[in-house]
Amino acid sequence: MKLAVIGAGSIGAWVIAALEREGLGPAAVIVRGTAPVGLPAVRSVAALPPGVTHVVDCAGHAGLAAHGPAALEAGIDVITLSLGALADAGLARDLSRAAEAGGARLHLASGAIGALDALRAGAAGGLRSVRYTGRKPPMGWAGSPAEAVLDLSALTAPAIHFEGSARQAALAYPKNANVAAAVALAGLGFDDTQARLVADPGAPGNIHEVEAEGAFGSFRFEIMGAPLPGNPRSSALAAMSVLAEVRRIRARVTT
Repeated sequence: MKLAVIGAGSIGAWVIAALEREGLGPAAVIVRGTAPVGLPAVRSVAALPPGVTHVVDCAGHAGLAAHGPAALEAGIDVITLSLGALADAGLARDLSRAAEAGGARLHLASGAIGALDALRAGAAGGLRSVRYTGRKPPMGWAGSPAEAVLDLSALTAPAIHFEGSARQAALAYPKNANVAAAVALAGLGFDDTQARLVADPGAPGNIHEVEAEGAFGSFRFEIMGAPLPGNPRSSALAAMSVLAEVRRIRARVTT
């Protein structure tokens, strides 16, 4: 396995350092500016050094759209956290066609949520309903469409500012809805997964909830995510899930 990374922001920097500790230090970083010290910076997939087998996307929806199809068409597998980008049917189609043309695979890291294995199992045998609820302190929604619905600075009680399908959530909240997309892709799909986004002044952090019912029974899963040190907007678990996916791909026995 020879890796390259797209992006060197807070999540990208964590992933690069983690890969280096594993002896998988990336061969290059695709960035617009400078790469971390000691790593070559390139601007495109075409400029990657020979032999790269996997590209790890840590640059958000724009990074996946800009470089994912080119990598897949070149026969390079892509590992991405930008699951919300797949709500764009055109991009999803382009990625699928590129993967088919290049004989490559797009791997979806689980990101900031868990219980996706239970959703996948339930979907195999009769999943009836899935709802994702994302709950954050009010200012955690600053800069999002929530500002057009709520006075975030004046809230004294929890308030729903979005309710609809996971596709609608992912398209309207591209910086906040990768979790909704992960839940959708593991279960009923973008259009049949319900999403609810809540500004909650009592929330101690970013809380993700998944509720599902089906032939298997029912479950409710909740996780409160801690941020990466120094960046309150980046999920530590999301960064960790990239390393977990790399390990899963390399392993001879997988779970």
